[in-house]
Amino acid sequence: MNFLYRPVPIASLVFFRLVFGILAFADVVGVFGFYHLYKDVFNAEGFHFHYLGFEWLHPLPEPFMSLFFISMMIAAVLIFVGKWYRISTLWFAIGFTWLFLLEKTQYLNHGYLFCWLSFVMFFLPANRWFSLDAQKNPTIRTREIPFWSLAILPFLMAVVYFFGGIAKINPDWLQAMPLKLWLGYKKEYWLIGPLISKEPVAWFMAYGGLILDLTAAFFMLGKRTRKYAFAAVVFFHFSNLLVFNIGIFPWLSVALTALFFPPDFPIKILEKFRNGTTGVSKFMTKVIINRFKVHGSVQNARLWHGHARWKPVISVVLAVIILLHITLPLRHHLFPGDVAWTEEGHRYAWRMMLRAKRGHGTFNVVDARTGETEEVDPNDYLTRRQNRNIYTHPDMIWEFAQFLEKEYKAKGWEPQVYANIYCQLNGSSYFRYIDEEVDLAAEPWYYFRHADWIIPWKSKD
Repeated sequence: MNFLYRPVPIASLVFFRLVFGILAFADVVGVFGFYHLYKDVFNAEGFHFHYLGFEWLHPLPEPFMSLFFISMMIAAVLIFVGKWYRISTLWFAIGFTWLFLLEKTQYLNHGYLFCWLSFVMFFLPANRWFSLDAQKNPTIRTREIPFWSLAILPFLMAVVYFFGGIAKINPDWLQAMPLKLWLGYKKEYWLIGPLISKEPVAWFMAYGGLILDLTAAFFMLGKRTRKYAFAAVVFFHFSNLLVFNIGIFPWLSVALTALFFPPDFPIKILEKFRNGTTGVSKFMTKVIINRFKVHGSVQNARLWHGHARWKPVISVVLAVIILLHITLPLRHHLFPGDVAWTEEGHRYAWRMMLRAKRGHGTFNVVDARTGETEEVDPNDYLTRRQNRNIYTHPDMIWEFAQFLEKEYKAKGWEPQVYANIYCQLNGSSYFRYIDEEVDLAAEPWYYFRHADWIIPWKSKD
């Protein structure tokens, strides 16, 4: 395990701190402007789908919710410039994770990854060079860091790639579904629409994405194959950015993948850039290079003494993180049935862009005492995005049934709640999704046991 503690240049970690700060700011601004101010997703008075176990988390009333977003933007800027780094990263990590947990229909894989990265960044010495913290307190400066503090970041990206590729080995993806459906919807796109809507493009993207995901991390580890793999990664991610609305994920993925290069790669790029520039640009590039460049074996004694003392703890924590990330994506194998249909174990498993699902239906609430029945349309309670998601996610169907039970209890009923819902997967016919004879209000939720009221995929009504 000693290789985890060998000294490496800090340049790559500082590079990622700068990228992380920019992307953190951009993502928070986007969520604040579009989802909060425009879509009103985080309305404290509205209904919210919760991650099970986090039902106690709720949005703040205004103006506190907006002030929270502003504080997150400030934290992102502070991370970028390396000012009060520990406080700003901790606040951002807690705040971003809280925001992530407020509304389950907002789940995105890059949001989940960003939560992990935020907490990991708190523990990394990313402010020990080229930062306002290091400028104010030169005693914390170091041009070298232990290898583990850099390696953990590309490891997380390798997990995304590999398990994303494993998930693509399924019958639908191997038939270029649901890409055929999605790309077909984009034929009206300006300039590229007529091209990307053709079926061969879907096949190319399906198998190209499968091969890249399965091999990217391994080829990035090889010195001879690294440049070619990185070029493929850049092409893949920015092609997705052009076609799909996936936020900061392509930029984040490219930045994390770049960390597979030698730790001093930012300095080498700057040196090449300096050779082709003149005047102010040349001067600024030279200043940056001189700040980063490692001369001999320059180390910070306190940093290395501290890591020597904490080696056992660091090793155990790293082992836990690695074990968690290579087992959590496999948990859907604990459940019977197709995970794309049941959704049991789908989240946190890097099952990205694998299914196109649609559903429709209603809920029936029955008063057990009188037999009186009311049909409930979820659209009367939910936002457009929530209404689109509820019919395709059994945990949301169950949570809404629990909500209806409370609503009708307040009216004096003894409610039983039944779901009359149909769903389709990847362009199939609609099939009944939930057993309409099961009172969902009386059903408990089990984290590691199949919900037998989910009707198996393609069973007949």
